[in-house]
Amino acid sequence: MIRIGGPASPYDPTYHLLLRFDKIAEIVERERPDVLEIHSPYLAALGALRADPRHYGIRTFQWHSDFIDTYAGVLETKLAKDESGRLAHAASRLVGPGTRPLWGLVRGIARRCDATLVAAAWQVDKLRGHGVPRVERVPFGIERSIFRPEARSYEARRDLLALAGHDASSETAVLVGVGRFAIEKRWDVVIDAFLRLRQTRDAILVIFGDGPERERMTARAKGSPDIVMPGFQKGREALAGSLASADALVHSCPFETFGLSIAEAMSCGLPAVVPDEGGAAEMHAEGAGERYRAGDVEACATAMARMLDRLASEGDGPRAAARAATARLPNVHEQFERQVALYKELLEQHGKPVN
Repeated sequence: MIRIGGPASPYDPTYHLLLRFDKIAEIVERERPDVLEIHSPYLAALGALRADPRHYGIRTFQWHSDFIDTYAGVLETKLAKDESGRLAHAASRLVGPGTRPLWGLVRGIARRCDATLVAAAWQVDKLRGHGVPRVERVPFGIERSIFRPEARSYEARRDLLALAGHDASSETAVLVGVGRFAIEKRWDVVIDAFLRLRQTRDAILVIFGDGPERERMTARAKGSPDIVMPGFQKGREALAGSLASADALVHSCPFETFGLSIAEAMSCGLPAVVPDEGGAAEMHAEGAGERYRAGDVEACATAMARMLDRLASEGDGPRAAARAATARLPNVHEQFERQVALYKELLEQHGKPVN
């Protein structure tokens, strides 16, 4: 790993801007990689596109975070609360034209790459619909040796309940969420829905993660002792234990390009309550959870209640279905092998020997 210094991002200071294009070119010239891969359509792309083609084998574009129209979509969704629909309609008229030039930028990057890699089928359709060429799907893999039902334990459930001041013997339902506190993740939907659910159900909500929206989400929780945001869970084994020992995962982002946290939770045998758009919706499987209309607080609360009712009536059936649903996904080693095989195929097509 080679680190290049750069200023902090204005929105989230844990991210830094990759501005030293000269350093990128120097490193590529020195290392002579077989594959030069772009992981962002912004500054990183500009740096990689400036590298001399003589200094690498092939160039690829890894699309693992949705584009700027995601944020425009958040605005449109929020304005859709206007019952007349006029605000949402006005927003949609601005969003489309405003992002078209930006998709031209994406197409320009992709045309100068030998392949664009995505993890989910819906992203294949989206990118091809925007005219992005040479799109290849390589689903992300799950580390099943860690994210497994056997990670479930009395101790992990006790610790989850203790975060909200509940005793280990409590019959309180434990809902969990995992992800960054960023505007596109729509944790506001989950929090508002849980506050409605809590009026009639004995439950706690634990959201693992951190980010620039944490302070706003804390305020949105209105001081409820049953909503806990303990930050990031350190260690994959500890996270797997928390997931396997909860009752259901609740997710709200309709823009996930894949939904790895959902896949890992389901691999632990955790049923998932997810929106009906994006990678989260694609991760859903019959019997393994509930879906609700994206951005709809009432629908999310109702889906949570349905999930708890099913757990009470069906026992471990939803857990088994969640675990089985992840069988269609590769493990981490299979993903790695598939991706390397694609790189080698592209190198051979371009007559580039592997260094």
